Amino acid sequence: MKITWFGHSSFSVEFASTKILIDPFLKGNPSFDESGFEAAIADTTHIVLTHGHGDHVGDTVEIAQRPDIPVIANFDLCMWLNAKGVKKIDPTNTGGMVAHPGFTVTFVQAIHSSAHLDEDGTSHALGNSCGVVLHIDGEKTIYHMGDTDIFGDMALIQELHQPQIGIVPIGDRFTMGGKVAALACQRYFKFETIIPCHYASFGIVDQNADKFVAGLGGDGDKALVMTSGQTIDV
Repeated sequence: MKITWFGHSSFSVEFASTKILIDPFLKGNPSFDESGFEAAIADTTHIVLTHGHGDHVGDTVEIAQRPDIPVIANFDLCMWLNAKGVKKIDPTNTGGMVAHPGFTVTFVQAIHSSAHLDEDGTSHALGNSCGVVLHIDGEKTIYHMGDTDIFGDMALIQELHQPQIGIVPIGDRFTMGGKVAALACQRYFKFETIIPCHYASFGIVDQNADKFVAGLGGDGDKALVMTSGQTIDV
């Protein structure tokens, strides 16, 4: 299985003949080289969205309309995207699981908001902000936390799903900061690999993962600090 980070919270997960884009915010992403846009989205088979903020929905409408790629997201966000021309939607919500060939997607709690603001100032509520658990046949389980603070029920996510790979927001201001994110990983999870995200993009979030790695202490070797565009095999 291959995981690629495109900066901010945008990732692809590739296995067998499947390529899942998670939160494909590429154009306008300060940490993504837009000359690599076509390569980043090539061969995409599915899109998964954690919530409705623009820095996570990103280029979903454009990407999904090309070969009618299915978008998996909470119900409200799916309906909003459908009205914008996304034909294939697979709506779900917190606690729900949807199955696709070779993998399942389960949405779990995240403590954050989810809305879209039009240019005229109109705000659209787009359902719950979520984390996403990917159970993949024959591969390690991935938990992308989305945008969130720490919360005690992370212990239940560990108990129910036992993820081996954690994708964790660390940038502060809009999500957990590095020290709190490290505490969440150590207190509630048994990750083998931890990939920090939601940092080193916009200037008002932390620009490196130093606080997070330091906060992990003796578990610092579990942190895989990637560079934008980097692909790893797990």
